[in-house]
Amino acid sequence: MNTTPEQTTRQLLIKVPQVTIIFWIIKIAATTLGETGGDAVSMSMNLGYLVGTGIFAAIFAVAVTAQVRADRFHPFLYWSTIIATTTVGTTLADFADRSLGIGYAGGASLLFALLMGSLLVWYRSMGSVSVDTVRTRKAEVFYWVTIMFSQTLGTALGDWTADTAGLGYTGGALVFTILLAGVVAAYYWTRISRTALFWTAFILTRPLGAVVGDLLDKPVSAGGFGLNRYSASAVLFSFILLGLYALPQRAAERNH
Repeated sequence: MNTTPEQTTRQLLIKVPQVTIIFWIIKIAATTLGETGGDAVSMSMNLGYLVGTGIFAAIFAVAVTAQVRADRFHPFLYWSTIIATTTVGTTLADFADRSLGIGYAGGASLLFALLMGSLLVWYRSMGSVSVDTVRTRKAEVFYWVTIMFSQTLGTALGDWTADTAGLGYTGGALVFTILLAGVVAAYYWTRISRTALFWTAFILTRPLGAVVGDLLDKPVSAGGFGLNRYSASAVLFSFILLGLYALPQRAAERNH
C-alpha cells in the first residue's frame, strides 16, 4: 500500500521507538550504563557529584537538542539521549541525596513530586502523556523532561532500597525485577491504562539498572562484584551498540 504525504509526514514526526521487548532490554542496559558511567566520572575520576552533573547535563543538553531538531527517528541519537538522561540522573540524584544532605528518602520524595508534576503539566497541556502522541516539539520537550526526572528518581530509589532499606544490591535487583514482572502481568491480564503501565515500567527499570550497576562495580566488601567501572561501562555500551545493529528499531506508530 502506498503511503500518503500526510502519513509520511506523521511518520517523520514520531521520533520515539516502538515499545517492544527489545526496547526494554536496551533500556535496562542503558540505565545500568548510566550508573556505572556516572560513578566512573564522579567517583573513579574524583570529580565529585556536582562537576559530574555539570558535565553530563551539558551532554544531555546537546543530545536532546539534536533529538528535538531531528526530522525523523534515529535509533542511535534516541538512545544516546536516553544514556545522557540516565548518567546525569545518576550524578544529580547522588548530589541531592548525599551532598545536599537530604538523604535517599528526601531525594526520592522530591524527585517523585517533580516527576508527577511534569506528567500533570504535560497532560493538561497536550491532553495525553502516551508515547505515541509524541509527534510535536512541545510534546518532545515534555517527554524528555519527564524522562530525565524519572531517571533521577530511579537512581534515588535504587540507592534507597539497597542501602537504607538494607536489602543490598542483589536484594534490590530482585525487588525491582518482581515489581516489573507485576507490570508485565498487569499488561497481559488487566485493563489498566497502557500509558500508566508504560511509565511505571519506565520508572522501575531505572532503579533496577542502578542496583545492577552498583552490584557490578561496588567492592566485594560492600556486597558488589568489584568490577572496574570503566570496563563495565565499556561492556554495557558495546552491548547496546550490538543490540541496535543486530535488532533494528522502528519509530512508534500512532494509534487510532
